[in-house]
Amino acid sequence: MSNNINIKNRKASFDYEIIETFTAGIVLTGTEIKSIRQGKAGLTDTYCMVENREVWVKNMYVAEYSFGSYNNHASHRDRKLLMNRKEINRIAKAAEQPGYSIVPLRVFLNERGLAKIVIAIARGKKLYDKRQAIREREDKRNLDRIFKR
Repeated sequence: MSNNINIKNRKASFDYEIIETFTAGIVLTGTEIKSIRQGKAGLTDTYCMVENREVWVKNMYVAEYSFGSYNNHASHRDRKLLMNRKEINRIAKAAEQPGYSIVPLRVFLNERGLAKIVIAIARGKKLYDKRQAIREREDKRNLDRIFKR
């Protein structure tokens, strides 16, 4: 069995400044894990919330399993994350502060074949921060191009 599933949220590093990351398990149904193992999931427009001392990932897309029957899952349902109490308390405290949010960065399968999600406490970037990131990326690309000749 190959564990090369690595579904990323590419916009997260552009839109947010990552403060701290956590790895959590995801509560999934049988058809959901089968779809993730096929690589049919997405993290665009996905966010996390703390409700009743539990962390939930909202709006995460997991395609319906192609061989699923009447008990197939809903593709955008809320999924509970499995974390320890200290991590949940730290995330809840950070989420209460203005300007901070909890953002999923990537979904992967660990060595035992279990689906894990990396979430981050992040602060939203301003427009000028985004412009600065673009400028730095282009400068690095130009330097690489010059020194490779």
